[in-house]
Amino acid sequence: MTRTEAYETEVKARFIKEPANMKLLVVDKLLTGYDAPPCTYIYLDKSMQDHALFQAICRTIRLDGEDKDFGYIVDYKDLFKKVEKAGAVYTSELDHSAGGAYPEILLKDPLDQGRGRLDDALETLAVLCEPVEPPKGEPEHIHYFRGNTEIPTDLQEREPLRAALYKATVALIRAYANIADDLEAAGYRAAGIAGIKNQLDHYLKLREIIREASGETLDLKPYEADMRHLIDTYIQADEARTISPFENLSLIDLIVKTGIADAIASQLGTIKENRDAVAETIENNVRSKIIKEQLSDPAFHAALSAQLQEIIEPRKAKTIEYEEYLQRIAELARQAEAGQPDDPPAELDTPGKRALWNNLKPGQGQSEAVGAEPKGYGDPLDRALELALKIDAAVKQARPDGWRGMKAKEQVIKAALFGVLQDMAEVERLFLVIQAQPEY
Repeated sequence: MTRTEAYETEVKARFIKEPANMKLLVVDKLLTGYDAPPCTYIYLDKSMQDHALFQAICRTIRLDGEDKDFGYIVDYKDLFKKVEKAGAVYTSELDHSAGGAYPEILLKDPLDQGRGRLDDALETLAVLCEPVEPPKGEPEHIHYFRGNTEIPTDLQEREPLRAALYKATVALIRAYANIADDLEAAGYRAAGIAGIKNQLDHYLKLREIIREASGETLDLKPYEADMRHLIDTYIQADEARTISPFENLSLIDLIVKTGIADAIASQLGTIKENRDAVAETIENNVRSKIIKEQLSDPAFHAALSAQLQEIIEPRKAKTIEYEEYLQRIAELARQAEAGQPDDPPAELDTPGKRALWNNLKPGQGQSEAVGAEPKGYGDPLDRALELALKIDAAVKQARPDGWRGMKAKEQVIKAALFGVLQDMAEVERLFLVIQAQPEY
């Protein structure tokens, strides 16, 4: 091929297979005999008719997964008047001899389609929220979508419900945006339009309340400054404005940095008068933190989970004053954010060493051979400390580059562990801890 042909072949391949890396093509080609389902927009600025026009439109109307329901055709030449004729020319040549339904091309009214999508989106959310207990206020919605804080597994088990709520809300936003300027033309009356706007506002607020209550708000800390800038600039509807130095912190971070009273006032202002709702929101944020981090240090986070349960039970039974409850849950939030017990031995100067020590301490599931107290070690904690330091050194000396997910390289890590532990059950148990620690 010539250089031009090679270039065009590469570009077309990238447009189909790597749409994130080839988002825009400016060409007077690819209008016929070319298929790229990810194509979402086509700009028509040349005169076309019949087969050429119909095939050009078809470049962008192919579906591509759940996220693409239709394509956009930006028509600079007022060619849509010819589309019906183009469809007639195309279907006149279709084979009708096989019987069954005729494969004719039907042009649908975009306003009718838009109204249908909007009505369906509203109905989906109404059905999703139907099981919520009366009077269907914020506490009832929180309890339905997030579960009972006394049951540790409820938060995870109800995750599909919350995911369905988030997805349905996004579908509503898209359906409304596509028809927002033509609601009256689509047949809605003034009262109906006002009702739709109220419902949209209601579901947007509900989504944020459930996210906050479940500890599923977007935490921007892991993103670099440029990514935070992109998110603030292009995803948020309002202009970014600084409310406080802690505006991008999660609820747990805010409790640690500003104190629990200020955190409640700044992030839970809409429900701060409802003590049970505030308490359950904080508890689920702590629970979510524990679930997300538990693989990095199972023993420590299991202990945190048990402590959380010990705080929830008296709060539910009302055998503890609210102020004392807030102090205890704030301290637990501080430990969860720190990710380590208070005052570990000075030798444990990295998260990986501390995680190994926590999971080697007596009572953490190790086999009798490993957990037994050998001669020369008067204290089992000293034994755990010695083992943790040996394992840390052995793994750091033996680890190959890029070992995670590579079975042969993972076996090198396990061999180093076995050299210290001499117990395959312990090797498998502690390998999961090491795998979850970035420093290894």
